[in-house]
Order: sequence, then C-alpha cells, then structure tokens
Amino acid sequence: MATSGFFAVADAAPDRRAVIDPDERVVSYGELANAANRIARGLLAAGVRADETVAVMMQNSVDLLAVYAATAQIGCCFVIVNWHLTIDEVAYILGDAAAKVLVVDAVGAAAAEAAADRAGVPTGLRFCTSDHPGFRPFAALSAGQSGDAFDERRAGQIMFYTSGTTGKPKGVRKRFGEVAPDEIGLSTGIGLLQRAPFDPANDDVHLVGGPLYHAAPIAGAAIALDAGATLVLMRRWTPERWLELVDRYAVTHVSMVPTMFHRLLALPAETRDAADVSSLRAVSHAGAPCAVELKFRMLDWLGPIITESYSATEGAGTTVTAAEWLERPGTVGRPSPGVTVRILDDAGAECPRGEQGLVYLSQTLWEFEYHHDATKTAEQRRNDLFTVGDIGYLDDDGYLFLCDRQAEVIVSGGVNIYPAEVEARLLAHPAVGDAAVIGVPDDEWGEEVRGLVEVASTATANDELERELVAWCREGIAHFKCPRRIDFVASIGRDPNGKVRKAHLRAPYWEGRTRRI
Repeated sequence: MATSGFFAVADAAPDRRAVIDPDERVVSYGELANAANRIARGLLAAGVRADETVAVMMQNSVDLLAVYAATAQIGCCFVIVNWHLTIDEVAYILGDAAAKVLVVDAVGAAAAEAAADRAGVPTGLRFCTSDHPGFRPFAALSAGQSGDAFDERRAGQIMFYTSGTTGKPKGVRKRFGEVAPDEIGLSTGIGLLQRAPFDPANDDVHLVGGPLYHAAPIAGAAIALDAGATLVLMRRWTPERWLELVDRYAVTHVSMVPTMFHRLLALPAETRDAADVSSLRAVSHAGAPCAVELKFRMLDWLGPIITESYSATEGAGTTVTAAEWLERPGTVGRPSPGVTVRILDDAGAECPRGEQGLVYLSQTLWEFEYHHDATKTAEQRRNDLFTVGDIGYLDDDGYLFLCDRQAEVIVSGGVNIYPAEVEARLLAHPAVGDAAVIGVPDDEWGEEVRGLVEVASTATANDELERELVAWCREGIAHFKCPRRIDFVASIGRDPNGKVRKAHLRAPYWEGRTRRI
C-alpha cells in the first residue's frame, strides 16, 4: 500500500482495519474518517474557527481519535486534558487554552462540568459521550453533517500542557511551515522525528497502552494511522492484558515506559512464556530514565528490538538502538536527524566531552513558545537552542548520557511531577512550618513522591499527622502527584536566599545509587 497519511489511507482503503477499541470493537479507516469528517463539519457549523481550541477529557477511545482527526483537518488547536486532574487544574487548563468546545466521557464528566463553568466554556458547546447533566449528547455535535472527505484541509495542532517550575501547567505551541492540504495527516500537527518503522505493505499492528493524554501515546497512534497500521487501544494497562493483546492480535509495534517493563518482568516466567510475543518487531520506550539492569533483562527476553528516545514536548532530541545501547549501557543515544545537542555550563559556554552540564537541544525543526508565558519561553533559550533543565554529558562519540532528570522534577512511572505544586499544598496546612518534596527510589515506579515536613511549633510529628497530611494533599491535587509518606525533619534547611538544597535532602535516600532511576 503506497498511500500514506490517515486521510489518504481512508480514501484509498476505507475497509482497512484502523482501530480495535478497548472493548475489542473493530473500526475501519473509512468509518473513522467518516466520523471525523462529520465532527469537523459540526464544529464549523457551531462557529469554531481555525486556531480556536477544542478540548477533550476522555479515556482512550475511538471517539477521542475521531475528534482529534476532525480538528487536524480544520486548523484547530486540540488539547487533551488528563482526566485524573482536580477541578482546579482542569479549569486552569481550559481557561488558559480558551477552550471553545469540550468533549468528555463518563469518567471525566463530573469534574469537567465544574471546571468548564469556571473556565467559561460555552454551555452549548459541551458534549458528553454518555448521558450527563450539563452536557449535550456527543452525537449532537455531528448530527445531520456529511461524512464526505474535505476538498481542502488546513493542518491543526495538538497543544500539550507541561508544568513549569511553579507547578502551573504551560501549553507548548509549536510553529510549523505550511503543509499542502493533500499532505496533512494526524502526525502533521505534533512535530515528530522518531517514526516507528511501519511498513505500509504489511499488516502492522500498534498497541497503545498508555493514556492518549500523554504525548508519546498520541504521537505513536498518529504515526501508526498515518502509515495505514492498525491500532489496538488499551483503557487500562496491566501486564497480563498487554500479553494477551500482543498474542491475540499479533502486535508488531509498542511504545512503553520503564514501569511497564518492571511489571512485565515481575510476572512469573510461566505467565510470560505462555503468551506468544514473537510478532513484536519494534519496542520503543521513553518518558523516564530506565535502569540499566532492567533494560538488560528486557533485551534478554525480547531481543534487540528495543529503541529508546529522549526528547521533550518542546522538541526532538536523541534516539538509540538496542545495538548501540549494548555498546554503551545507559546512553539515550545520539541526536536525531536535524537535531543539535549541546552541553552548556551556567555561563552558556560549551562543556568539554565527558563534563556534565545543562542539555540544550536545537529548534531548527520548528519554533515553539509557552502559551501566555513569554518570560519562561525566553528563560529556556540560548540563541537557537532550548533546555528543559536536564543534566547530562556527551561522550567522545557524541552519545548523550543523562545524569539526572531535571534538578527538581520527580519522574514516577513516566510522568513528570513538579514538587513546587505539592509543596504549596503542604504549606497551606496549619501544622506545617516548612516543607520540601523530593523523589526517592522506587523499584516499580522509578521514583516515589516523598514529603519532608518541618512541623509548626503548635503541632506534633506523629503517625496521625502523617496520615492527615497525605489525605490533605489528596483532597487538593491529583492523587498521582501526592506523597505516599511524610518524613518529619528538624529543619528543611533553606539557604539565605530562601532556596532549599534539594540535592542535600535527596542524598540519604539515593546513597549507593549511581543515578536516579
């Protein structure tokens, strides 16, 4: 099959299998394109214009993909909201993105309704895939509209939200060159380099195990559909279900995070051996550092088919094959085509090979800005380079090694958690005199969120207070960001400038480790 790009595939092979949803319902390319075309015309009829924002707050589903495909061809900004977030967090994102349309499912509806009220999303442009007060039926968005293909398309864009050091989410807006209407696909508005080796001549099957509100899963899905592959969607990842689906559908491509590796390898060997995974040709992982020993075990099991990439929402970075990694265990690879990687010191001078510094990446492939935050945009840049604050070094052959995942950010299960937000919540409790939040080692998640608390003079540090503070956090911010434990300390130890020495606080927990994993 020579045709590429989702819309072209749907036109040339409408009966081709496109998606197997979490309930194992099969949807063809023609059916998905028809739904997307009807939704796109419904959005236009509702007055939505190019560059305006359409937001969704949904679990992995065909409906989510259809809304995205609709926005991708009428020039809209598409925002996928994490349905685990609190009402305050959702309201902030919807308001910051100026969402004109909101589509939700049953899981996100209750929080989304309150958030949409605060953010000012028009009541007539709120839709739900189930019956929920305050939302119109999802079917109403496309009712009466034609499913015919568009004669002219305008590329849309996904705006991903990534938290800053203040904990407030920041939208990353990218600027691409013009794309011819007949070349527009689902990956056009994401900006991608590390493309999995799908072969349009084969019946490739790509398994999406992570939630589509994360960049890597939606990017992988977009690339697969642009290549004419079949997507298999998981609603909730478990190692047993992953093995079952790989076996049943002869899955060829998967994208994962190291936590998934850990859970698969924790299964009894007989459970893993019972599933046929021989169809796998390409396993990619990103999103979090992977322990060297863990990756060795995965390579022993699956063979040299595992590729790792290091990048950021803001731009592409590096990639490394299994063969390269085995020669240099721990590396995240060399720059992807068109990317420059430089290691700079605090003064902006380039560090010698082997010397640690801030990792900077080039912006030559596209420009980006943080939505409504010109100051942060400028702070992250040096000329035509940008950094997200990661520390690393290049070896003599130009392979990048990361020494730490940002000085402060906690990476748990492939998700970035920003301590400032959690600290702010802890400091709002009357029993807390001062607080710091750090990541401590966790064999399954990579890092666990740990709260360090200096109690107020009127409070007593004990187990009851620890339980109270954990519950306090869970009431105010998303549960996955909250500490599971609180350690009470005599003093947080701020310096004269009021800054906390996080490296000093982390050191006892990471003693004997060569790097944070």
